[in-house]
Amino acid sequence: MLNNQHPKIAIIGLGYVGLPLAIEFAKKYNVLGFDINQSRVEELSQGKDRTQEADLHALNTLINDQKEQSGLSFSFNKTDLKHYNVFIVTVPTPIDQFKSPDLTPLLKASGMLGSILKTGDIVIYESTVYPGCTEEDCVPVLEKYSGLKFNQDFYCGYSPERINPGDKINTLTKIKKVTSGSTPEIAEVVDQLYKSIITAGTHKAPSIKVAEASKAIENAQRDVNISFVNELALIFDRIGIDTNDVIEAAGTKWNFLKYKPGLVGGHCIGVDPYYLAHKAQALGYHPQVILSGRRVNDNMGPFVADKVVKLMIQKDQKIKGAKALIMGITFKENCPDVRNTRIIDIYYELKQFGLEVDIYDPWADPHEVQEEYGISIETSLKETVTYDAIIVAVAHQEFLKFDYKKISNTNCVIYDTKACLDRSLVDGRL
Repeated sequence: MLNNQHPKIAIIGLGYVGLPLAIEFAKKYNVLGFDINQSRVEELSQGKDRTQEADLHALNTLINDQKEQSGLSFSFNKTDLKHYNVFIVTVPTPIDQFKSPDLTPLLKASGMLGSILKTGDIVIYESTVYPGCTEEDCVPVLEKYSGLKFNQDFYCGYSPERINPGDKINTLTKIKKVTSGSTPEIAEVVDQLYKSIITAGTHKAPSIKVAEASKAIENAQRDVNISFVNELALIFDRIGIDTNDVIEAAGTKWNFLKYKPGLVGGHCIGVDPYYLAHKAQALGYHPQVILSGRRVNDNMGPFVADKVVKLMIQKDQKIKGAKALIMGITFKENCPDVRNTRIIDIYYELKQFGLEVDIYDPWADPHEVQEEYGISIETSLKETVTYDAIIVAVAHQEFLKFDYKKISNTNCVIYDTKACLDRSLVDGRL
């Protein structure tokens, strides 16, 4: 640390990224988990975690076993931040309704930190942004509210998050971490800090912009690859062959990448390409491949709904007033996160066709879904209700062995968007 200070770390934002980070750092350092959401802070202080990402045993141990130079506490009071000298920002960076970057949470966090920043402090950003955002957007806010000079009084770093929600194998410490700093000396400090908890090791990028860009292209690459197989799915549907059969055949060659078609949502793959495109357009370049991939992926929800309705018509079902059930609303399997889920597109499209649509998801928080999308979901299924169409939209573990016959009407259409069920059970799959 600068001036031989022992790192006292404050994590700003206690979601999927911030909480695991706080737990790991607290095993070696004195850590404050900070969030403006008071109920979230109170929940974590009691050793509970609604995101289901935390190691609850480690969380409770660190809360109850405070030591002089390690341990974990939580707060929603910004004055508590004054006692810390390293601040790691892990707030969300979403897109707005026009698919433009929404930096509001990031800039508010920067303004708050600026108001308590001291000489020698380091602010490290983990939130996904476009190249240049840290130094061009966040640093001026830090300077404005602190009255301090960047790279003279305080310093910055950037280390993009690589959390994979719901993944209990590739956890924080097992994923190599990219690090960077605003000066060569600070880059080394930041790198050593992360290296102390990341068993997989670190990669020190030559600049903050390089580190920012590396995160943006990680997810843009996946988005473009998935859009390719999604476009194939649209083509093969017209030909009348199964996309997954084609992928399995092509996958027998050693260098074929077996991406699967599907709905691309969540707060990473479905969002980050827009950050990269935004920066490119600001510099006078209009990206073709990145945005074409986004257009394909954003249209998969309506495609699924349209396909289900066509299958219902083939079975002589009346469409208007028919009852449909969507299995799952979270953006991925075995995870409670509903942010930017594209399953909502299937719901709206089916509603426009005149169907009565229910959504069942035992993983999702009904209050969060209501607040985010203005719709109600089922957390349990009524045995007295049966459906004319069932869309398996998420491959939750509960859905893989589910008895769909008991909730199916005669001639019910079952559509599998994840190709996770036995083919003999379904009428179609993506």
